[in-house]
Amino acid sequence: MTRSSEDAVPQKSAPSPNKGVSSKSAAAKGTPAPADAATATATAATSTTESGSAAQRDRRRRILDATLALASKGGYDAVQMRTVAEKADVAVGTLYRYFPSKVHLLVTALAREFERVETRVDRSQLQGENAIERLRHVLDMITFAMQRDPLLTEAMTRAFMFADASATAEVDQVAGIIDRLFAGAIVDEGEPSDEELAIARVLSDVWMSNLVQWLTRRASATDVTNRLELTVRLLLKGRVAAQA
Repeated sequence: MTRSSEDAVPQKSAPSPNKGVSSKSAAAKGTPAPADAATATATAATSTTESGSAAQRDRRRRILDATLALASKGGYDAVQMRTVAEKADVAVGTLYRYFPSKVHLLVTALAREFERVETRVDRSQLQGENAIERLRHVLDMITFAMQRDPLLTEAMTRAFMFADASATAEVDQVAGIIDRLFAGAIVDEGEPSDEELAIARVLSDVWMSNLVQWLTRRASATDVTNRLELTVRLLLKGRVAAQA
């Protein structure tokens, strides 16, 4: 049987006539020398990495924006991974590479919202002459903001409460931001101490608990405000009295 061209045994290629040409000669013919080629390759790789990072940041932003928009209209159940992917104009597989589940997605969205609050809060401009008054101001600001969009708040808070060990990093990020916000209101200047951060953590737990009670209609907005104010006074009255 006659062999086809695809079955033919490959023949050894003839030596290249340019074999042994020095880099100097290659450069004279317009071919980059090895060092120049390496530099060009590195530059191209850097450019690709930078654009890739920018593209990834933009993709992540679109995903989180889509998540917030869906949750704001329909709450926790409205945030479905395929729907988020379609709204963010990304493939479902791509979405799962960024966020393994809707819990990871919503807790990350919550962290981004608190990061924006933290960016807007200027500690030097906080209202109040002592820690109790400054904390009351920060608590009111955050609580009223959450209560303005109950469906979105329900979705993010529910995800935060349901998160398991696989979302520890995302949960810790949210907790850390809240702690910094509250601890920053306690101190007059400088960085908060370990004790002030511990007080902030207790207050954070009380705040989250009351937020859940408000979402489940077991407490009114007024109830939440009164409980938080009582908690702040109990935690800080000794500190404020000592500073008076």
